[in-house]
Amino acid sequence: MALLNRIKEPKDLKDLSLDELKGLAEEIRGEIIKTCANTGGHVAPSLGVVELTLALYRVFDAERDKIIWDVGHQTYAQKLITGRAKKFHTLRTYKGISGFPKRSESKYDVFDTGHSSTSLSAATGFALARDYRGDDYKIISVIGDGSLGAGMAFEALNHVGHLKKDIIVVLNDNERSIGESVGALSQYLNKVITTRTYNRFRDDLWKFLERFPPYFRDRGRNLAKRIQEGLKGMYAPSVIFEELGFRYIGPLNGHKLGQLIDTFSRVKEMHGPRFVHVVTKKGKGYEHAEHCPEIFHGIGQYCVETGETKKKTTSFTAVFGDAIVRLAKGNDKIVAITAGMTLGTGLKRFSQEIPDRFYDVGICEQHAVTMAAALALDGYIPVCAIYSTFLQRAYDQIIHDVSLQNAPVIFAVDRAGLVGEDGPTHHGPFDLSYLTCVPNLVVSAPSDGSELVALLKTAIKYRRGPFVLRYPRSSCYLGDADPSVLPVGSWEILNKGKGVAIIATGSMVKQAQDALSLLKNKGIIPTLINARFVKPLDAEILSDLSRNFRTIMTIEENACHGGLGTAVFEFCRERDIKAKIHCVGLPDRFVEHGARQLLLTASRMDAEGIAERIHSLI
Repeated sequence: MALLNRIKEPKDLKDLSLDELKGLAEEIRGEIIKTCANTGGHVAPSLGVVELTLALYRVFDAERDKIIWDVGHQTYAQKLITGRAKKFHTLRTYKGISGFPKRSESKYDVFDTGHSSTSLSAATGFALARDYRGDDYKIISVIGDGSLGAGMAFEALNHVGHLKKDIIVVLNDNERSIGESVGALSQYLNKVITTRTYNRFRDDLWKFLERFPPYFRDRGRNLAKRIQEGLKGMYAPSVIFEELGFRYIGPLNGHKLGQLIDTFSRVKEMHGPRFVHVVTKKGKGYEHAEHCPEIFHGIGQYCVETGETKKKTTSFTAVFGDAIVRLAKGNDKIVAITAGMTLGTGLKRFSQEIPDRFYDVGICEQHAVTMAAALALDGYIPVCAIYSTFLQRAYDQIIHDVSLQNAPVIFAVDRAGLVGEDGPTHHGPFDLSYLTCVPNLVVSAPSDGSELVALLKTAIKYRRGPFVLRYPRSSCYLGDADPSVLPVGSWEILNKGKGVAIIATGSMVKQAQDALSLLKNKGIIPTLINARFVKPLDAEILSDLSRNFRTIMTIEENACHGGLGTAVFEFCRERDIKAKIHCVGLPDRFVEHGARQLLLTASRMDAEGIAERIHSLI
């Protein structure tokens, strides 16, 4: 840590020699591997860009220039060299530093990110502001090949090329988004990298110039670089970026610091839109991450020596993944779709065992949803597995392409509610609010693994319109692995009591059950309902509750506005029912990062907090 301790801010990098920078890169990798073993995190993405990070902050002036990291899950090295090394052990922990860029955390985080493909649009906005002001600072966007395939990135590339703004786009090309990058663009970039004629010419020329004295060798190489860039258009298909209005430079080895520093120094002096293609290896420097980059893209606590994760429990995601494979093997109409999250959504096994009916479209949620709509309209059963926070990106498609046509698409909405350490960019507290207001949608929330399977079977049989299953990133109980289909809109009475009726949905059912156990010792025995359908509501049970209880509490791991509580309130208002409705949900603010259970406790939505709320009503 001797070198890292000398770096208090990015300008300190300029005082280090090339050999010292290489040593610093190894120290940074060691710190990332050691810290993430305790906190979990995006290990592989951050290990892959250590040299790229050092080169960018060595060449550019981070005090003035704006370096924007797309997604931001690769910024651990950046955090370590921007004054956060002493706090790095708190990475992704409650009240600690964020795992993503955060403007409130550091002046070097110039734009909050967490979702992909936003950096180029942000760069365009900053360039317009800079030029209006008559300033001249540099703007650099660092984007991965997976993020570049999303529509928003192409919209921005098209606009930047048209405006001819002074912007540098650095493509971090590791041939992966989270899993392997998919699509024609990825194949195109791979063709750029592997063009044999061009690369053989470059390597042979470099070896030939090694024979000359340093002065002639260096001048020869500078001339050769110019010749190479001219010949590249003949041998390497970089024309797409040139036609969009960008000066294309690369591909560069993203782990050769000297080459990166030299190239960025020259690119810095150019003007107009520039596109620098850098090839990196995801997980670089840590054997386990290099061999399993998808697992180490975002991993929990692990053993440094073996790479094995420390927690192994049955999760909602795993239950879904096993169930969809079993059901698809018995129904050849079922098609599984995800948007760059094969492993994260539990579809890895499906992709291996039923590959002809599996589609990972890359980080293109809008395309995934509209494609699913057409499949559904033509008689198939598309199951679209997307995280709650990422499904927000396809909201227009849910309304316009799915619900308006009443296309029977099944949405498996993973990571609903609080996801934990990834924080506010990845929490899913809004899906009940933004989905229940859409006509034709059935919205459900399983309370455990068996109910998830039952609701998935129900959705497959339903076929009268789109069907949503939303579930959290947490462990779950799996009793009956092959439960029966459920009546759509039916609730379940779990406990009959008096005084107050509790209507809980999804993950909050278990918390409410635990709360009732705590209250039993105080002689408080409420009625508890499992509202496994948020839309439609169970009118029969709800009408009965409203006649027999003056006080009803709803509990949901979602924003209060527009969710289950709002639906129950509107049901009672429309029928002139006088029951008092108390909505318990996530606070009306963006919840910070931290362990999921800790965040529930801080929001008074754990068993103890719910018990206190119920006791206060009684």
